[in-house]
Amino acid sequence: MMKIDLSKKVALVTGATGELGRVISSSLAVCGADVAIHYHRNRERGEALCNEIKRQGRRACVVEADVTQLASVEAMRERVESELGPPDILVNTAVIQYTWKSVLAQGLEDYEGQFRSCVLQNVVMAQVFVPAMIRKGYGRIIALNTECAMQNQPTQSAYVSGKRGMDGVLRVLAREIGEHGITVNQVAPGWMISEKDRRNGTERQEFYDKNVPLRHRGVDQDIANAVVFLASDLAQFITGAYVPVCGGNVMPAI
Repeated sequence: MMKIDLSKKVALVTGATGELGRVISSSLAVCGADVAIHYHRNRERGEALCNEIKRQGRRACVVEADVTQLASVEAMRERVESELGPPDILVNTAVIQYTWKSVLAQGLEDYEGQFRSCVLQNVVMAQVFVPAMIRKGYGRIIALNTECAMQNQPTQSAYVSGKRGMDGVLRVLAREIGEHGITVNQVAPGWMISEKDRRNGTERQEFYDKNVPLRHRGVDQDIANAVVFLASDLAQFITGAYVPVCGGNVMPAI
C-alpha cells in the first residue's frame, strides 16, 4: 500500500489561519510533517492551531510576517529555522480579500494589493527559502491559485490579474530550479465548503452546484489532500502543474 509519509519534513504554510490554511496545516501534520504556522493578524487562531498540531505529536511554531515584504519574510525565516529548521515544503496560501467590482469600479489599490499578495508573495518566498532547498537538493513549493483564473467572470478582474500573474512566476520558477530536485506546483480550488459554511448551513449553493460536473461543491479537505500529495514523494515527477480541485468546473485542455 502506498502511503504519504512527510515525517522528518518541515512545512511552512502562509495564511495558515485562514479557512483553507488551517486544514492544510493539520493535514500536513497528520502525514508527519512539522509545521510553521504563518499569520499576519490573527495570532490567537495561530496559537490554537499550533497547539492542535502539537497534540498530534508534531513540532509546530507560530510566526508573523507580511509576506509581501522581503525584510519581514527574512525575519520569519530566522524564526522558523531556529525552532524547526529550514523548510522542505512551502505552501503559499495567503491572499488579500476585498469586495469584487467591475473593472470600471474596482479601486486601483485592489489591483496593487492582489499583485503584492499573489505575485510578490511567491517571488519573496522563493528568494528567501529556495536557496536552502538548493543546498539540500530537495524542496516542494505549492501555491494556491483559483478556478477563477480560467473563468475570467465579471467582477473578478483584480483577483484574476493577481492569480494569473503568480501562475507565470511559478511556471518560470519550476523551470529554473527543477534541476535541484525542487518541484513547483499550484492547486486551484473551486468554491469550497469550509468550516464557516458548516457553521452557517450554507454548504449547498444551487446556482453554483448545477454547473459543476460532479453536481456539488468540494470541501476544504479536498484541497488539503491535493497539497499533501504534491508535497509527497508520490508527486516527485510533477512540476509546473496547475491542478484544479473543483469537481471539473474548469478543465485545462491540451
